[in-house]
Amino acid sequence: MKSSNQNRRQFLTKTGKAGIALAAMPLISKIAPAMASEASAYQQQPLPYAYTALEPYIDALTMEIHYTKHAATYAKNLADACIAEKVDTANTSLVSLLNSISKYSPKMRNNAGGHYNHELFWQLMKPAPSVAPTGALAEAINKTFGSFADFQKAFSEAAKTRFGSGWAWLLVKKDGSLAVSSTPNQDNPLMDIAEVQGTPLLGLDVWEHAYYLKYQNKRPDYINNWWNLVNWEFVQNRYAIAIKSK
Repeated sequence: MKSSNQNRRQFLTKTGKAGIALAAMPLISKIAPAMASEASAYQQQPLPYAYTALEPYIDALTMEIHYTKHAATYAKNLADACIAEKVDTANTSLVSLLNSISKYSPKMRNNAGGHYNHELFWQLMKPAPSVAPTGALAEAINKTFGSFADFQKAFSEAAKTRFGSGWAWLLVKKDGSLAVSSTPNQDNPLMDIAEVQGTPLLGLDVWEHAYYLKYQNKRPDYINNWWNLVNWEFVQNRYAIAIKSK
């Protein structure tokens, strides 16, 4: 009879291969402009890397469960909500739906937010090592927070102190300035009910399912290690697009 360790190793091997297969498929960013179609923004996209790619900071089992169970459920429930509430997904952008989320049901709010947040989250990470941002984003961070280290401290504090489940954010506000905020559950700064509104540049999932298998109740350790995975090139591109639209 196989031991639990043998079973787990086989499972991780299989999921790692599955992740590699997913990575081989073209990733289509549905968060930024230049979408192939509005309807596809409502569908879960392939991961841009294998489940094992973010180790040792995020383990393969957590990635597999997070992507195939939690995130997939948000996408499915969002599709159901759109049918029930007669949303024309072919002609309604996900961003515009979130901008007017107060008009919709709690089911729509929870699942539209959950889907958008996770589709963005996967792209905000890449295998370590991460490097600090450069160019216009670096200048804006230094101007707003004093230094990159001070920004990291503010962002980490927002993530650590978010009570219960939620997200921490770096965003561009409507006036073009940067801000750090946090939101409960699957809310995000695009929503018209958000305390601080704007375009999300960087988001960190602090729901327990994002880290509990590896870090248990040590959320600060998860946050500190996550900085090794930030895809700053992707964040910089989002910033450039967001500033052009102001």
